[in-house]
Amino acid sequence: MTVVSSDRDVEALTLTFVTEFDAPVERVWQIWEDPRLLERWWGPPTYPATFERHDLTPGGQCRYYMTGPEGDRARGWWTIVSVDAPRRLEFDDGFAGEDGEPDPSMEPTRAVVTLEPVGDGTRMTITSTFVSTEQLEQMLEMGMEEGMREAVGQIDGILADAH
Repeated sequence: MTVVSSDRDVEALTLTFVTEFDAPVERVWQIWEDPRLLERWWGPPTYPATFERHDLTPGGQCRYYMTGPEGDRARGWWTIVSVDAPRRLEFDDGFAGEDGEPDPSMEPTRAVVTLEPVGDGTRMTITSTFVSTEQLEQMLEMGMEEGMREAVGQIDGILADAH
């Protein structure tokens, strides 16, 4: 995998990652569609994810937690906005409380994932949009950029194993 770029745009309130893989679009889509594959990369290696609910349909809900090295759990949720398989996925992404449900004290971000063919491979672009400069800065301070870089760095191995 090649990380083509990682771009912070404070004016647009976005953080965008562009990566390329030596696999067709349909195969890369599977790492989003299949919750067991998604668990193998969503989250940095030291905080693997477990998806308890995974419904990739408009209005669908996903609930997950990431388990840290000390056994601590960070919970998150997605609400699916739109799906155009295998090319585009849009969802709201937020923090959850201990019950796995959205934490109303923290605004979600909007994530847009696009997959496009590039030669024999796929370019995946993930853009997260924030509600304010403060939220963008808070997420960067929490390590979102480094965590996402580590997370997507695990995808090549999954694609090599997938059939």
